Amino acid sequence: MSKPLSGIRVLDLTNVLAGPFACHQLVHMGAEVIKVEAVGRGDLARQLGADPDLNKKNMGVSFLAQNAGKKSVTVNLKKPDGKALFEKLVATADVLVENFRPGVMDRLGVGYEALKQIKPDLIYCAISGFGQDGPWVHRPAYDQIIQGASGVMSITGNKESAPLRVGYPIADTVGGMTAAFAIAAQLNASPRGAFLDVSMPESVLATMGWVVSNHLIAGVEPSANGNENPTSAPSGTFETAEGLINIEANKDEQWLLLTDHLGLATLRDRPEYKTREDRKANRLQLKADLETALKSRSARESAKDLNRIGVPSGAVLSVPEVLSMPQVADRGFLAHFEDVPGVGRAIDVATTGFKVDGSAPNVGSPPPQLGEHNDEIWADLGVSAKDLAALKEGGAI
Repeated sequence: MSKPLSGIRVLDLTNVLAGPFACHQLVHMGAEVIKVEAVGRGDLARQLGADPDLNKKNMGVSFLAQNAGKKSVTVNLKKPDGKALFEKLVATADVLVENFRPGVMDRLGVGYEALKQIKPDLIYCAISGFGQDGPWVHRPAYDQIIQGASGVMSITGNKESAPLRVGYPIADTVGGMTAAFAIAAQLNASPRGAFLDVSMPESVLATMGWVVSNHLIAGVEPSANGNENPTSAPSGTFETAEGLINIEANKDEQWLLLTDHLGLATLRDRPEYKTREDRKANRLQLKADLETALKSRSARESAKDLNRIGVPSGAVLSVPEVLSMPQVADRGFLAHFEDVPGVGRAIDVATTGFKVDGSAPNVGSPPPQLGEHNDEIWADLGVSAKDLAALKEGGAI
């Protein structure tokens, strides 16, 4: 059975994370994704990651993480021959994704207005720090800058530690997911051609619906609540004999089940815990009272027992722990590639967070070496072997 985006050609002119992550989603849904990279250096992510040897090989871990299944060509858009070759490639494409600063593509003569003359139904997606207009349009933007500018850091941590950076590049990732969603939707539009302007802080703010709406509608000042869920109590993170456990007894019946299970039914008679609002107002004392019983067992043991009786809970796991769990390891979430060219060993990488008819989307090839598909792609456009050699000699590819 063909994948949803089979037959769709995407040109990925992006670097590092937001754009590559967007195209990572598209390639797993069946699109042919061609990375169009700078001659000699390619995507900056090729030199980034925790393995210095791979960085030297232009196959950094940061690149390997979201480029499996893609093809790679190199082209110098500042060279007339390179630009002409790129325009021939655009004529064959359905989608182009870039995450340069606003105006860069226009200055190179390959912005949306120029390219839609070549391909009128082209979907052109520009992912940028702050969007294509507005007073901040020319500000440089990296994930942590966007985390700060979008308000995320102000509500992360607790009163003592906030503002605090989220522990992974959430702004880049959410921006990339937003772009992938917009592209997939636009592919179903008629007419199809459009300019998609993806702003990273707006993408992040869109995922902060409860926080934003509590402020706009209810007048509540957003705050950092650490591991406490301010919407209910007991709801948050608790200490156990071994590890931390998250418990969300948000309903009154869950509160009854929890206190009965822990042998703390007498807590229900205390006036400060009578109602949900009472428990919220006295949540820190309630936390301490519950921990007197929770500290007799491990987080994993307690989570198993609480879930069985209908109280939502779960041990707080590390990344290595959760990756090794059958719930993740056995569902096809990780892709395995043997003896990856340019890497020299096998690698495992994350795919997507969903299945289609019971199967996790996958791709058939590992992340590409820089320019690995030059001969294939450019030859398909009618460039002869002799002309390819001349283009390489002249630095156009």
